[in-house]
Amino acid sequence: MEVKGENYSVIYDNETITINFQGSLRLGGSEEYAPIVKLLNQVVDMEPEIITLDLKTLKFLNSSGISMLSKFVISVRKKKNISIRVKWSDDIPWQGKSLKNLQRLMPSLKLEFE
Repeated sequence: MEVKGENYSVIYDNETITINFQGSLRLGGSEEYAPIVKLLNQVVDMEPEIITLDLKTLKFLNSSGISMLSKFVISVRKKKNISIRVKWSDDIPWQGKSLKNLQRLMPSLKLEFE
């Protein structure tokens, strides 16, 4: 499963149960993020124990994208049987600040710095 745009890609790796985000996500609102939300929900529907979000090469995520990730985390939190691991990079300024907020939404969420 994958969603690709001009400046970004979101690709699901079934072997590692990892969703890789790459490039710059500057989409305009929830309608434009809908294909990515659909991919995320398809992974949740498989009910894996752990879902990994690999954001290490996601250079930019706008506020609509952060909102999308927040809503995703909240929906997974309600499941109780699925946990989330987020891989991030200290080299990308927005990640350190924004991703800690996801942990507030789901305290069991693990942030892995790489």
